[in-house]
Amino acid sequence: MPIPIVDSHIHLFPQAHLPTLAWHGPDNPLGAQHSIDEYRTATQTVPTSPDETTTTYLRGFVFLETDRISSLDDAGWTHALDEVSLLTRIALGEPISGEGHQPADRSLCLGIVPWAPVPAGPDALARYLSLAKQRARTEEVWKKVRGVRYLLQDKPAGTMLNPGFVEGLKWLGRQKLVFDLGIDARQGGLWQLREAVEMMQKVYEGVGEEERVVFVINHLCKPNLRLPYSTPESITTHADFIEWKALITAMAAHPTTYMKLSGALSELPPLSSTPEPDIDALVDRLQPWTDAVFDTFGPERVLFGSDWPVCNIGGGGNEVSWRRWRSIVEGVLEGRGLTEEQKKGVWGGVAVKAYRLEI
Repeated sequence: MPIPIVDSHIHLFPQAHLPTLAWHGPDNPLGAQHSIDEYRTATQTVPTSPDETTTTYLRGFVFLETDRISSLDDAGWTHALDEVSLLTRIALGEPISGEGHQPADRSLCLGIVPWAPVPAGPDALARYLSLAKQRARTEEVWKKVRGVRYLLQDKPAGTMLNPGFVEGLKWLGRQKLVFDLGIDARQGGLWQLREAVEMMQKVYEGVGEEERVVFVINHLCKPNLRLPYSTPESITTHADFIEWKALITAMAAHPTTYMKLSGALSELPPLSSTPEPDIDALVDRLQPWTDAVFDTFGPERVLFGSDWPVCNIGGGGNEVSWRRWRSIVEGVLEGRGLTEEQKKGVWGGVAVKAYRLEI
């Protein structure tokens, strides 16, 4: 029986919304429309319904906020709320001309993780999510909002330890909303992981099991996958790897933390569109890192994500990147010797559990 894939991490933005993106600029390689039309092109090697000729099929995706221009005060929420309106149209199958999605695409939208002003604390979060619920328009769409993200990889030191941020995360736990944690060990620095570990201790301190916020950690914490590689030992003995592993081990000690198997194509040396890369060699190069993730979180808390369309930048372009990452993940899972049930979990079951998706 083919395994359903839940792609736990994609971004979508139509051409008309590009000026509202905080990272957009004239030379940005993602500076064009990336809609479901382009996503279907990227994923066309996998059917979207069970097919006896394939081992997997694409059941759908979880949308992650796309770093809109925003601020913590109420006046800075417009662009993020407009993004909720975009996802509402996708989820209801009500496209506007030029947005790049069709009515049939509504079945692919399984979960929505919008931006939210977490550092502003519980009161601001409640106001913002009330407005977001209005943008969602129907209970059908609002049920797909499974968590929020406030991107931390570009924020100053101390942001995660701010009392408002800590209390905001505790509030999310009481609302049964996930927090997607986006930090960056390679370009931001390992201090971000140290701060995240300290933040988790504060967030979970004195909080009952039923009220603990679920953290879904993005992209392996973006480790430095460009360390000089010759053998696995050349990585596992490197100081950067040793500290990264110790820090994700500390995160994994909390049972309501999950890790996305995603984002690696952006951290590895870039691939070209042709020729096809040696997938086995890439699996080997990643093995110290992926072994550490599976050893600490266990397959029950690791979930597949493509990071589309960001994966296109390092992965060789939209025609090949998604397929290449899927092949790499297949190699990783085979190398770990996972059971069929565990593979089914990584491909989609863990995402369903972490985000409490209804599919």
